[in-house]
Amino acid sequence: MWITLSVFSALLLGGYEVTKKIALDHNAVFPVLFWNILLGALIFLPFSALSAWTGWLDGTGVYVPALSLRAHAGIFIKAAIVLASWIFAYFAMKNLPIILTTAIKSTQPVFILIGAILIFAERLNAYQWCGVLLSMAALMLFSLTGRKEGISFRHNRWVWFIFAATLLGAINSLLDKYLVLNTDKVAVQVYTTYYELVLIVPLLFWLWWPRRKETTPFRWNAAIVWVTVLLTLSDYLYFYALSLDGALVSVVSTIRKAGVIVPFIAGIILFHEKNILTKALLLGLVLIGMFLLYLGT
Repeated sequence: MWITLSVFSALLLGGYEVTKKIALDHNAVFPVLFWNILLGALIFLPFSALSAWTGWLDGTGVYVPALSLRAHAGIFIKAAIVLASWIFAYFAMKNLPIILTTAIKSTQPVFILIGAILIFAERLNAYQWCGVLLSMAALMLFSLTGRKEGISFRHNRWVWFIFAATLLGAINSLLDKYLVLNTDKVAVQVYTTYYELVLIVPLLFWLWWPRRKETTPFRWNAAIVWVTVLLTLSDYLYFYALSLDGALVSVVSTIRKAGVIVPFIAGIILFHEKNILTKALLLGLVLIGMFLLYLGT
């Protein structure tokens, strides 16, 4: 069951990446991110209110329970990590080809395993080592492909931004499993969104508002709404999958990253990217690496 939910979450996540690229096209990053978070908070607000003031949602899959102060502290930390990851990812997505950014982000399970080795002294089996090495090799080859399009992995700051987003996403994935084991899954998703809103507002007025006339202007478009809808549904299925008995965070994360197929197709049809055959082969290596990690787990 949790694998099926992870697959649907992956497809929705792929759609989220495509609509995010469309929303950010010639658009200001911070206002787009603000509206994405605000719309998400507005989606959850009725469920929070009904859960707190009525008994209508008791026992349903959208009931939002009250949490302890300790749980709120953990969710606030998660919200800060997610928001930082999103800021890096949004800027990278705006300035880099969609296939490149999503391919790099799809290697997040590799960084989760590397973190497990460095922090927890875990040992990898043969499948996992092959998956890690294959994925890292694909990233190195992607850097060579990027040079053909004028993108230097060493000197391009947007490439460093997407790597930062991927590392922060890996940290968030490890934290998710702990939170979902100890806190209601719906509450984690809902309160994370609320805290992200609390954090993004001062950043919006500090980093973007004073310079809004000097940078890319903000333009509203319908893709901004779809970004929120697709991510909300994807995250709901993701948290639900993690909460089920036997769910493995490494496997769920790996399956979820397979949604990179959706932006790859969009990169061909909608964004007319170059070097498609080479990117397809390298993306195939990434997906094989993710599958080997799955087998090893």
